[in-house]
Amino acid sequence: MKYEIVWFKRDLRIVDNSALHFAAATKNPIIPLYIIEPELWRQPDMSKRHYDFLCESLLELDCDLEKLGQKLIIRVGDAVEVLAEIQKNFQINNLWSHQETWNSWTYDRDKKVLSWTKNQNITWHQPVQNGVIRKLKERDGWSLKWQKLMRQEILPAPQKLISINIKSENLPEFFELGLQEDFCFERQQGGRKNALKLLESFLYQRGENYSREMSSPVTAFHSCSLISSHLAFGTISLREVFQATEKRRSELAKMPRSLKGKWPSALNSFSGRLRWHCHFIQKLEDEPQIEFNNFHPAYNNLRQEFNLEYFKAWQAGQTGFPIVDAVMRCLIKTGWINFRMRAMLMSFASYHLWLPWQKTALHLARLFTDYEPGIHYSQVQMQSGTTGINAVRIYNPIKQSIDQDPEGIFIRKWLPELAKMPDEFIHTPWQKPELIHGYPKTIVDEATARKVAAEKIYSIRKNLNHKIIAKKIVGKHGSRKSGLKQTVSEKTVRQKKSVRRLNDNKQGDLFR
Repeated sequence: MKYEIVWFKRDLRIVDNSALHFAAATKNPIIPLYIIEPELWRQPDMSKRHYDFLCESLLELDCDLEKLGQKLIIRVGDAVEVLAEIQKNFQINNLWSHQETWNSWTYDRDKKVLSWTKNQNITWHQPVQNGVIRKLKERDGWSLKWQKLMRQEILPAPQKLISINIKSENLPEFFELGLQEDFCFERQQGGRKNALKLLESFLYQRGENYSREMSSPVTAFHSCSLISSHLAFGTISLREVFQATEKRRSELAKMPRSLKGKWPSALNSFSGRLRWHCHFIQKLEDEPQIEFNNFHPAYNNLRQEFNLEYFKAWQAGQTGFPIVDAVMRCLIKTGWINFRMRAMLMSFASYHLWLPWQKTALHLARLFTDYEPGIHYSQVQMQSGTTGINAVRIYNPIKQSIDQDPEGIFIRKWLPELAKMPDEFIHTPWQKPELIHGYPKTIVDEATARKVAAEKIYSIRKNLNHKIIAKKIVGKHGSRKSGLKQTVSEKTVRQKKSVRRLNDNKQGDLFR
């Protein structure tokens, strides 16, 4: 008898799972497989909070598969060795898994698996997981392709799976994989049920003030969707989220204006960000080296020095800048923070502390439960000024603190040392030192550090050769608003807008 292996990766669901759907269509028995790869969990961007979320999601996936007739098979080890061991007892007809755009280790592993399948005369089918397109020739028209993918039918779960007598292993304890306790006690819980609940509550209850409240850490935990970790692990598909959002927008369109409230603008904003989700992952798909190297080579000699004292203070939330430290401590305990605060945290490390982004990016990757390398490294480089094509935004942590946490609610929650600090000094506690109890002095002078960083970055951007290379980067990675090829007049308008953004000192919102 021939068997189909469905190798679950970051698609931990039975609904809208192309790999599972097409494997079931062969009518052959299916081995639903998840491989715990110890070497993957030893990579520097992995952490216990990722593993905990994964395990919760796998347990629910196992229950869903068991209802269809076949439990999830867990194996621990190297992917090629695991597949080879299964091949000894079961004749594998096809291997099915979604295309994966993740860190460099998984890319190298997939090349080894592909070589093995070819040697074994096994066909490895890799359907598209989201709107990321493999071997994309050009960015023009990408948005239209993305829209087409998002509007495809949501695939139902198979009606039934044939039960197979095959051994499954237990999920290892985190310490068996070399992971350290990370004390993320307020982390989001994994599993598809939680994903669906979050999406439903966002679209019908929590999300009305999304556009206005997503930038503040005080309101973001309520008004943002909070589904990013579920998208990262695939407990829900991006297509499901897109179509649920479109359904809600369609319902709102039929309502009288008096009942719509702020929902239309909120969901319009949210829908756009779903596309940007894939836009950034597409960059990593097209150029895997952005995980390690600058988008623009002109910045390769920047930040070669590494100040360990600064790095440790930033890591621990002990820089002396309240909003920066509160955000870091929040991340340590919860594994999530909104985009604006992520951008500020990264900007502060790269500009004010002049730390190399490769070091700080790994620390944040371990903290973000929703770590998605394509989004992560694109954003890290944007906030470090090394893309060469995006506006330089050096976030002023004092201004951000005043703008996004004016009453110090978030700061006081995460910095008990400043609990008794009056509102007028909560953003600048160094002005009232007698009320500070155990909180550090500022690690750098904010204005001076920002000025020096700006001078270094702009001295490189002025170079003619910089502009020539930047033009090529735009051609390969730059966004296309409509998905259609630009006319000359449209390019001129975009260039003028870019100049205005470069001269705008205001901090932009996500994906501005």
